[in-house]
Amino acid sequence: MKIEHKVYFSNAVLIGLIVLIGSFALHDLNQILTKFRFTTIADELNASFLAMRLAEKNFFLYRDPEVLVGIEEMIEEASDSMADVKGDITRAVGLENYSRLRAYMDDYALMIDEARRHADEGRQPSEESQRRLRRAGQRLKEFSESMTSLERRRVGAIVTKSKTILLYSFWGIVLFAFLFTHLIVANIGLSLRKVVELTQAISRGRYEKIDEEPTSDEMGAVISAINAMASELNNREKEILQSKRLASIGILVAGVAHELNNPLNNISMIAQTYAEVYDHLEREQRIDFMGRVEEQTERLRVIIKNLLDFSRPKERHLVKNEANDVVQKTLDLVQNMLNVSNIQLRLELADELPSVYIDEHQVQQVLVNISTNAIQAMGNTGELSIFSRYLAGSDDVEIEIRDTGKGIESKFLDHIFDPFFTTKEEGGTGLGLWVSYGIIKNHGGNLRVESSVDVGTAFFITLPSCMKIKECSDGETQHHDN
Repeated sequence: MKIEHKVYFSNAVLIGLIVLIGSFALHDLNQILTKFRFTTIADELNASFLAMRLAEKNFFLYRDPEVLVGIEEMIEEASDSMADVKGDITRAVGLENYSRLRAYMDDYALMIDEARRHADEGRQPSEESQRRLRRAGQRLKEFSESMTSLERRRVGAIVTKSKTILLYSFWGIVLFAFLFTHLIVANIGLSLRKVVELTQAISRGRYEKIDEEPTSDEMGAVISAINAMASELNNREKEILQSKRLASIGILVAGVAHELNNPLNNISMIAQTYAEVYDHLEREQRIDFMGRVEEQTERLRVIIKNLLDFSRPKERHLVKNEANDVVQKTLDLVQNMLNVSNIQLRLELADELPSVYIDEHQVQQVLVNISTNAIQAMGNTGELSIFSRYLAGSDDVEIEIRDTGKGIESKFLDHIFDPFFTTKEEGGTGLGLWVSYGIIKNHGGNLRVESSVDVGTAFFITLPSCMKIKECSDGETQHHDN
């Protein structure tokens, strides 16, 4: 069911409950109004019946026939009033009670008529007639008062019941609205969290998918669309990488040809010279020639090794490590270079950094390469600064290596990680940073550079912490072929 349909359904249910409760309340209100009208009429009748009983007592005291005429007039008025409001009375107390009240009033009217006839004839009503008259009057008054009292109690009961129903209904509707809203929000929130995780993974270059079956609502459509986008981006990335590889082949071929050509030419010239002057050389001179050949051969070996390191990376042994420990081990390796070059070390490592999931030796290779470049860029004086910090926004650990060397011109910064690109005047192959960049990228991290001429250069290495990598746990090791 779509979200809008869920909302419409919940609103329909709430409206239905409100209408139902309103119907009950309206029904009870109509009952209260009906009984209120009856009690108003009954109060008037009770007042009339009370006046009749008082007149009846006056008749027995003073034997005045006119009193009986007055009672008959009051009975007639009461009878007419009851006939006029018969509908209201029957709705309130029912037809049976209305009929009984009329019967009691008719009996009382007969008794009064009988007493009036006796008075007109000059006869006194018998004791039996007086008792029957009093009993009829008392019965009429008591029945009317009992009905009035009963209906007042019923009005109170209806009010109490209505209050209870409205109270429970109110909290029932509030609870239903809260639970249904919570259900919808939880459903949407779960889907949104999955979408956020997926988009974050995509932004980091991991084109993952939400494997579970998408729901039939709008969030399901969003998840399906993002899954499709992740697949398409993954395919596009492969196409782009393939294009880059093809483009890099040309660069590699040109670079390899250039880098290998120089030592090969040197070897060739040394060999030719060696062959021409062999007979005139002393033993030490022959050894010197072979040493120069070996030097050029070693240069070739280093170039080929660096190429192989990048084109065929070694198997990674990923384990949980502490970034600060890796930095300290790196410093042990370059400490002698710092001492010889008279470079000051500034070390600021953050406390309580989250662990990282890395191949310690590969990351150490990157740190050694960058530190060595920094030391060489500063010459015989300067300051090497190494910082570590936690990036809370991305759950990454960042290592910064900053030098006070001559810096790199801005026009070269975009090519600093290209193969065979170097700013060193001699001795550089242009493959160190290229290999380092590949290692960090294969760890799911990033390597970037900032530099200002005559100020210095800073490299920033970011590595994903164990807070965002599920496989990262104590004692767990995984091997990855790249």
